[in-house]
Amino acid sequence: MRILLLSLIFSFACMTSFGQGSEVQYMKDNYDVFEYRIPMRDGIKLFTLVYVPKDRSKTYPILLNRTCYNASDYRGFNTGGHPSRYLVRDGYILAFQDVRGRYMSEGEFNNMTPNIPGNDPKNKKAIDESSDTYDAIDWMIKNLPNNNGRVGMYGISYPGFYTAAALPDAHPALKACSPQAPISDFFFDDFHHMGAYLQSYTAAFAVFGYQKKDTTRSDWYMKEMMRFYANNPRDGYNFHMSLGPLKNVTEKYHYDNFFWQQIVDHPNYDTFWQKRSILPHLQKIKPAVLTVGGWFDAEDLYGPLNIYKTIERTTPGAKNSIVMGPWAHGQWSSETKQTTHHHIYFGDSISSYFLKNIEAPFFAHHLKDAPDPNLPEAHMYNTGTKKWQRFDVWPPADIAPAKLTFGQNGKLYVNQPADATLRFSYVSDPAKPVPYTSQTEGLTFTPRNFMSDDQRNASRRPDVLTFETDPLTDPITLAGEILAKLKVALSTTDADFFVKLIDVYPDNHPNYEHNPKNIVMGGYQQLVRSEVFRGRFRNSFEKPEPFVPGQPTDVNIPLQDVLHTFKKGHRIMIQIHSTWFPYIDRNPQQFVENIYKAEEKDFIKSEITVLGSSEIGVGGSQSPKKGF
Repeated sequence: MRILLLSLIFSFACMTSFGQGSEVQYMKDNYDVFEYRIPMRDGIKLFTLVYVPKDRSKTYPILLNRTCYNASDYRGFNTGGHPSRYLVRDGYILAFQDVRGRYMSEGEFNNMTPNIPGNDPKNKKAIDESSDTYDAIDWMIKNLPNNNGRVGMYGISYPGFYTAAALPDAHPALKACSPQAPISDFFFDDFHHMGAYLQSYTAAFAVFGYQKKDTTRSDWYMKEMMRFYANNPRDGYNFHMSLGPLKNVTEKYHYDNFFWQQIVDHPNYDTFWQKRSILPHLQKIKPAVLTVGGWFDAEDLYGPLNIYKTIERTTPGAKNSIVMGPWAHGQWSSETKQTTHHHIYFGDSISSYFLKNIEAPFFAHHLKDAPDPNLPEAHMYNTGTKKWQRFDVWPPADIAPAKLTFGQNGKLYVNQPADATLRFSYVSDPAKPVPYTSQTEGLTFTPRNFMSDDQRNASRRPDVLTFETDPLTDPITLAGEILAKLKVALSTTDADFFVKLIDVYPDNHPNYEHNPKNIVMGGYQQLVRSEVFRGRFRNSFEKPEPFVPGQPTDVNIPLQDVLHTFKKGHRIMIQIHSTWFPYIDRNPQQFVENIYKAEEKDFIKSEITVLGSSEIGVGGSQSPKKGF
């Protein structure tokens, strides 16, 4: 069991197998390793593991990875697969640093440390991730031999946030940053989506909710992990249904977890969360930025898209570009021959293409004066045609937007007027929530496969509205932002709304060789994009409001961006429902002040009506006017 738990944790930190075998031997043959305790301006020292090329005849840039996942794991000439073997063999000084309060670094750990504008080195109390990065870089360029005075940063997931957090008031030596699957705002990334809690993340609090208790090993959070996995639950749906309301999580599991208590105490987007968003601080950016994400990232899809767009808006002259591939969370760091997500095959060597032809040339150009790779503004993978596309601007201006509207008998129309006279109703019962996956799945650390999963199980339920087009006579490409503009009426005072964009395969579509034989691709309803919206936040994430029963109400739901071609013979499908469990926690469906403290009796059925004037806009910029 202990091995299983550690495996889950290391997977969460995006470790891969590249540090094994030949790569470990290459590191031993070509690098020397050193350990430092680098002082910060307030006297706290941060543990930093540094690999320096043995060839001292020339200088090298520094590649810095700041992590909350234990930098000492990179001991033993094991780089863990990130940076890639292409970067390792290009020749860099590789630095891995524990952020303050984690593992072998001193200080107190703070999730998403609020940024303090200004970064005055003389102010020993103004400490944030930008100042810690500044101090670490300043020390390294002055003390590490054979460095060329230039620094690059990279990181996946939480280390992606630390990379983005280094951009405000950046050290002059920081020339290139690649935030990859970065968290940008915990109210919209990872632990929440549009304010709704990701119940499937409940076990992950063991990683983030404790201060350092052991300087070298992960034992300090093992006790809470064992609370979840001791009995190895094989059906996550039943486990979470049996758990009941979220208040039972507090009582049974997270009673001594400081991060869980912060979430319970701040159910709305108040100043606690607002201060932890890095987006407002991404201004006057000077380093070159290459933001990377995966179209099927269940954890951090919001982060890369919004970090890129924010820099575009605040710093138009910045060297700012984005890459979005057919990947799950951090999947691009693993060079498998076949790139698949769950049941869908996308092609061969897609991650290798990115690592070799995009990431490595980006750092080489900005840190080593290598030729300009002339990367496009947006290097985006079309998940329908299964090909890379290059754009000068994102969202793209040269792909026409589309409007999807609803008709009788489950019809979905493209670019036709909505019929405001129609009504579509369903009863949402939190006692029988819609499963988020087509297959029984055990208790997960973080779920991923469902992002391209088959939706036939949902389309057959009476509490799911399903609309689909006729088979397409010509391909249709949807590119850019998606905004579902729903007009709804509830029998109760609160509800969640899930909107899903789905690609329905032809009935004669062949099966994929990599799939089990029971996975039938004919008629497969592949999830392309989805999002949840907690209805109480329709006008303000900071000040939630109840619905007035029976009153038609606007709810705008942004689904995040998409680049997908629906091929000839395929159908476009939209599904709308109000539970998706246990990926997202259950809304009681009557307004309560704090859902984390709701009682079992608070959970009631709701009859929900979607009015025919609702529509879904896809393409270009679809920014909602309210609620943001």
